[in-house]
Amino acid sequence: FIVRQEIGYQNRDEYRIAALIQPEQDWTPAEPQQQFNGKLLVKHGAGCGTNYGTRAAPSVMPGDGANEEALARGYAVASTALNNAGHNCNLAVQAESILMVKERIIEQYGDLRYTIGAGCSGGSLAIQWMANAYPGLYQGLLPTCSFPDTWSTATQFLDYHLTINYFFNPMNWGPGIAWTQEQMAAVQGHIAVVNSQVSEQAQFSVAVPDVGCDNDAADDAYHPENNPDGVRCAIQDAAINVLGPRPESIWGPVEAALGRGFAGTPLDNIGVQYGLLPLQQNIILPAQFLDINERIGGLDVDIKWIPDRLEAAEPALTNAYRTGMINETNNLNQVPIIDCRGPDPGAFHDAYRAYAIRERLVREHGNHDNQLIWEGPVAILGDTACDVNSFIAIDRWMTEIEQDTSAASVSEKVVANKPEDLTDACFSGAGQQLRDTTCGQAIVGVYGTPRTAAGDAITTDNNKCQLKPLSRDDNYGAIGFTDEQWTRMQALFPDGVCDFSLPGQSQQPTVPWLSYQDAQGNVIYGGTPMPEAPTASGTGWASPAFQVFE
Repeated sequence: FIVRQEIGYQNRDEYRIAALIQPEQDWTPAEPQQQFNGKLLVKHGAGCGTNYGTRAAPSVMPGDGANEEALARGYAVASTALNNAGHNCNLAVQAESILMVKERIIEQYGDLRYTIGAGCSGGSLAIQWMANAYPGLYQGLLPTCSFPDTWSTATQFLDYHLTINYFFNPMNWGPGIAWTQEQMAAVQGHIAVVNSQVSEQAQFSVAVPDVGCDNDAADDAYHPENNPDGVRCAIQDAAINVLGPRPESIWGPVEAALGRGFAGTPLDNIGVQYGLLPLQQNIILPAQFLDINERIGGLDVDIKWIPDRLEAAEPALTNAYRTGMINETNNLNQVPIIDCRGPDPGAFHDAYRAYAIRERLVREHGNHDNQLIWEGPVAILGDTACDVNSFIAIDRWMTEIEQDTSAASVSEKVVANKPEDLTDACFSGAGQQLRDTTCGQAIVGVYGTPRTAAGDAITTDNNKCQLKPLSRDDNYGAIGFTDEQWTRMQALFPDGVCDFSLPGQSQQPTVPWLSYQDAQGNVIYGGTPMPEAPTASGTGWASPAFQVFE
């Protein structure tokens, strides 16, 4: 077949649209060519980062994932550079770019029936947090090697950074303390420390403001001494309108000299008992537990290590929840999801994250009926044909939803119209379904994080825990603490320790469809809900079955 690819620029960056074309025939939005079926697949790039220049949008042409299958079925395939999270890891900007490319398609190609978002790694992050914070952008999701969002995941990367700093610098250990590799891995919640090392090399720098924005702003980049008023090249600073600036009460000397706060960071390790589960399981000793917790430290506003623990900045923590930067999934039940998931061989694309989304859905809605997990033995991906097979399956699912003209809510339609043969599944690695359940721990190992090894749940969205009083009656393993060690515990946790049975501090549902400016264009930090859409706002965004949003 013949594919027409359109490449252009919207809101400062590139977009791409591909569709089958019959060159000798006319095509208008009112009368599109017959091969266009009004369906759209949006492809997303990987990673999470910040660039201030332009970049190419992800591929929309045959030969990349499910693109060819989608085009052959009459879909348009689109992407934008700003929905490539490795280029732009800002939820609000990503959503605006998707809104604009969909508008372009409706105005130039024809009405849309429904839109599917697909992506691996940072692409899965983008589609899942956008679908929750901006319900209606997508009607279906195909995440692979998935991440729920940036800022709950960032807690794992924070803990990895701090534990690496401690474990791999024996000079940081107290007298008489020694660690085996197995003990280090147990504190990190994984089977091997290599997962943390790969994570550190791949992603930690995106939160460091003086690393440089991939040379886009190198000449203007921030340096606390040489250029304090320069561009802070970190994902939190690029999203300052969403997170909000740090309050004056906690400004450092550079902020005080500038007269403005840098972006707040919604991360925290106050009260976290690193290695609590390994201590309870007698994998590590009380002396080791005390030593790492006394020496773990935290980060300052420039993401440099300091001996004091890190306290989340407000209003950044509150804003991270309410804006959807931490994905609470309270709107995510309105889309069918098929998540392709394979084993993680220490490449930081942890399998637990698909189940983190699952457990958040259960917490918010009482079930996870709109999410399927398809597993297999292929590293990270699960199955070499999963991207195509899951696309074909979700198209069937959404076709059934589209035909439901009842007054039921979208979330009810999603569950009621799921084809009976679509279930969780285990695949061979080469496209053959072996059973209608996930593969299990022997094939796709589900491990944890330093925070789950400290007692957190697999939901892993408790960025700042509520505290409970320190008690010697709690489970601290068979050996227990000496009186001298308990005195050190009391000094270490004067305000208490994490109570992960409670919601996190400031934890709250995502508020959908926020705007970050007033009528005059002034910034509204943390956003404000948009007004109801006017009745004459136009049509063509989705079939009627998808248009009643909770």
